[in-house]
Amino acid sequence: MPEEELFKTEEQRTRAGIADTLEAAAAEIREGTVDLESPTQAQRVTLPEAPTFEVELERLTDSETGAERYELEYEIRWTR
Repeated sequence: MPEEELFKTEEQRTRAGIADTLEAAAAEIREGTVDLESPTQAQRVTLPEAPTFEVELERLTDSETGAERYELEYEIRWTR
C-alpha cells in the first residue's frame, strides 16, 4: 500500500513548548479527535478506542563526523 502524507510539520521548539503541545495533544487523544494545525495546513482525525501506541528512541551516527543524533518518536497506529 503506498504511503500518502496527510500532514507534516517540523520546527525547533523549547522543551517547555514541546511539552505544552504534547499535553494539548493528550487531552485531544483522550477525547478521541485530534486537530493538527500549522500555518499552511490543517487536518482533523478521529482515533479509535484502542489504537496501537509505539515509542521509539533511535541513535544515528554520522559516518563521516561521528556526530550522534537522537530521535524520540511517539506513534499511534490503527486500521480502518
